[in-house]
Amino acid sequence: MLGNWDVAANIAVKNLETAKHFYEGTLGLKPIDAEDDELIVYKSGNSTLNVYRSKYAGTNKATAVTWVVGDDVEGVVRALKAKGVSFEHYNDMPGAKLEGDVHVFGDMKVVWFKDPDGNILSLVNQ
Repeated sequence: MLGNWDVAANIAVKNLETAKHFYEGTLGLKPIDAEDDELIVYKSGNSTLNVYRSKYAGTNKATAVTWVVGDDVEGVVRALKAKGVSFEHYNDMPGAKLEGDVHVFGDMKVVWFKDPDGNILSLVNQ
Protein backbone atom coordinates (compact mmCIF):
# COMPACT_ATOMS: atom_id res chain seq x y z
CA MET A 1 0.00 0.00 0.00
CA LEU A 2 2.73 2.53 0.87
CA GLY A 3 5.32 1.20 -1.58
CA ASN A 4 4.57 3.88 -4.18
CA TRP A 5 5.02 6.84 -1.84
CA ASP A 6 8.16 8.73 -0.87
CA VAL A 7 9.44 8.37 2.67
CA ALA A 8 11.25 10.90 4.85
CA ALA A 9 13.74 10.26 7.66
CA ASN A 10 13.34 11.99 11.03
CA ILE A 11 16.14 12.91 13.43
CA ALA A 12 15.48 14.25 16.93
CA VAL A 13 17.94 16.84 18.26
CA LYS A 14 18.20 18.82 21.49
CA ASN A 15 19.39 22.10 19.98
CA LEU A 16 18.30 23.03 16.48
CA GLU A 17 21.06 25.64 16.04
CA THR A 18 23.79 23.09 16.88
CA ALA A 19 22.14 20.60 14.54
CA LYS A 20 21.96 23.23 11.80
CA HIS A 21 25.73 23.76 11.94
CA PHE A 22 26.32 20.00 11.66
CA TYR A 23 23.75 19.08 9.00
CA GLU A 24 24.39 22.16 6.85
CA GLY A 25 28.01 23.05 7.58
CA THR A 26 29.49 19.58 8.04
CA LEU A 27 27.24 17.34 5.94
CA GLY A 28 26.42 19.97 3.29
CA LEU A 29 22.65 19.53 3.32
CA LYS A 30 20.45 22.37 2.08
CA PRO A 31 17.39 23.44 4.06
CA ILE A 32 14.16 23.57 2.08
CA ASP A 33 11.69 24.35 4.86
CA ALA A 34 11.58 25.22 8.54
CA GLU A 35 9.10 25.78 11.35
CA ASP A 36 10.36 28.29 13.93
CA ASP A 37 12.76 26.68 16.41
CA GLU A 38 11.12 23.26 16.07
CA LEU A 39 11.99 21.76 12.66
CA ILE A 40 14.31 22.08 9.69
CA VAL A 41 13.61 20.06 6.55
CA TYR A 42 16.64 19.21 4.41
CA LYS A 43 16.79 17.96 0.84
CA SER A 44 19.11 15.02 0.25
CA GLY A 45 18.97 13.48 -3.21
CA ASN A 46 15.29 12.73 -3.89
CA SER A 47 14.55 12.45 -0.17
CA THR A 48 14.02 14.73 2.78
CA LEU A 49 15.46 14.65 6.27
CA ASN A 50 13.38 16.21 9.03
CA VAL A 51 15.54 17.46 11.90
CA TYR A 52 13.31 18.38 14.82
CA ARG A 53 13.70 19.45 18.43
CA SER A 54 12.86 16.80 21.01
CA LYS A 55 13.70 16.00 24.61
CA TYR A 56 14.27 12.40 23.42
CA ALA A 57 17.14 13.36 21.11
CA GLY A 58 20.03 10.91 20.95
CA THR A 59 18.21 8.06 22.73
CA ASN A 60 18.11 5.77 19.68
CA LYS A 61 20.92 3.20 19.93
CA ALA A 62 20.54 2.02 16.32
CA THR A 63 21.29 3.57 12.93
CA ALA A 64 18.81 6.37 12.25
CA VAL A 65 19.73 7.40 8.69
CA THR A 66 21.81 5.83 5.91
CA TRP A 67 23.03 7.57 2.77
CA VAL A 68 23.77 5.36 -0.25
CA VAL A 69 26.90 6.97 -1.72
CA GLY A 70 27.88 4.36 -4.30
CA ASP A 71 31.52 3.56 -4.97
CA ASP A 72 32.85 6.73 -3.33
CA VAL A 73 32.55 5.66 0.33
CA GLU A 74 36.26 6.29 0.96
CA GLY A 75 36.11 9.70 -0.73
CA VAL A 76 33.10 10.80 1.31
CA VAL A 77 34.81 9.53 4.48
CA ARG A 78 37.91 11.61 3.68
CA ALA A 79 35.78 14.71 3.04
CA LEU A 80 33.85 14.27 6.29
CA LYS A 81 37.03 13.60 8.29
CA ALA A 82 38.44 16.86 6.92
CA LYS A 83 35.40 18.57 8.46
CA GLY A 84 36.03 16.96 11.85
CA VAL A 85 33.72 13.93 11.70
CA SER A 86 35.01 10.88 13.56
CA PHE A 87 33.83 7.42 12.63
CA GLU A 88 32.64 4.58 14.81
CA HIS A 89 34.50 1.26 14.80
CA TYR A 90 32.49 -1.86 15.61
CA ASN A 91 35.00 -4.66 16.07
CA ASP A 92 32.45 -7.30 17.05
CA MET A 93 30.43 -7.45 13.82
CA PRO A 94 30.43 -10.98 12.38
CA GLY A 95 31.92 -11.16 8.89
CA ALA A 96 33.20 -7.57 8.91
CA LYS A 97 36.73 -6.56 8.09
CA LEU A 98 37.74 -3.06 9.18
CA GLU A 99 39.75 -1.17 6.55
CA GLY A 100 40.57 2.18 8.11
CA ASP A 101 37.16 3.54 9.08
CA VAL A 102 35.26 1.36 6.59
CA HIS A 103 33.58 -1.89 7.61
CA VAL A 104 33.74 -4.30 4.68
CA PHE A 105 31.25 -7.16 4.33
CA GLY A 106 32.20 -8.79 1.01
CA ASP A 107 31.11 -6.25 -1.61
CA MET A 108 29.32 -4.00 0.89
CA LYS A 109 31.17 -1.10 2.53
CA VAL A 110 29.66 0.75 5.50
CA VAL A 111 30.75 3.50 7.88
CA TRP A 112 28.98 4.90 10.92
CA PHE A 113 29.30 8.28 12.62
CA LYS A 114 27.30 10.35 15.08
CA ASP A 115 25.74 13.78 15.00
CA PRO A 116 26.20 16.17 17.96
CA ASP A 117 23.29 14.51 19.81
CA GLY A 118 24.65 11.00 19.37
CA ASN A 119 22.26 9.96 16.60
CA ILE A 120 23.92 7.22 14.58
CA LEU A 121 24.25 7.99 10.86
CA SER A 122 25.82 5.84 8.18
CA LEU A 123 27.11 5.69 4.63
CA VAL A 124 26.92 2.58 2.46
CA ASN A 125 28.08 1.83 -1.05
CA GLN A 126 24.99 -0.18 -2.09
